[in-house]
Amino acid sequence: MKTKTIVVSDKMQKNYRYQLMEPIGKNFRSDFEPELTPKEMLRLGVFGGRYMRDCASEFPDDWFSGAKFHAENTPGHNPKLNFFEVDASQPLSVWRKKGWIHEDDPRGWFQWYCRYYMGRRHEDDDRQIKRWRAFKRHWSAVKNNCEKGDLSCRKKQRQALLHWAYDSRKI
Repeated sequence: MKTKTIVVSDKMQKNYRYQLMEPIGKNFRSDFEPELTPKEMLRLGVFGGRYMRDCASEFPDDWFSGAKFHAENTPGHNPKLNFFEVDASQPLSVWRKKGWIHEDDPRGWFQWYCRYYMGRRHEDDDRQIKRWRAFKRHWSAVKNNCEKGDLSCRKKQRQALLHWAYDSRKI
């Protein structure tokens, strides 16, 4: 694949550049097997609809067709737009305070995942994949405490799993 340079200029980054090294949605590391694509996540409803509106031009248009977005020019987010209609997010300020944000992905894990999905490979891949793998503990908690298919059980945990590309509707 011929590498392609992406230039990002949005509310959180100005003139940030990265290379796409792999075909979109292909050649993931063997220890990273997300169950949902970014497009699927946005359509299901994640992050209270408050995500990536100002950086949509960086990604394929079809990712945003049918995406559940919070009304523009309104503060906060709307948990009712999440698939499980619950708030399962921490503010970005908490992520920053805990040191979970890499400067190249100022929006956090989902931005990293979107760029990885697009074909970027980055110095932060090891850390982010390790975090993604560790989040699977929530899958076990849902599986061990809920009847299979009971989507009303542990809705907050299920929503958080969706935020990390695990399809918690299958549990």
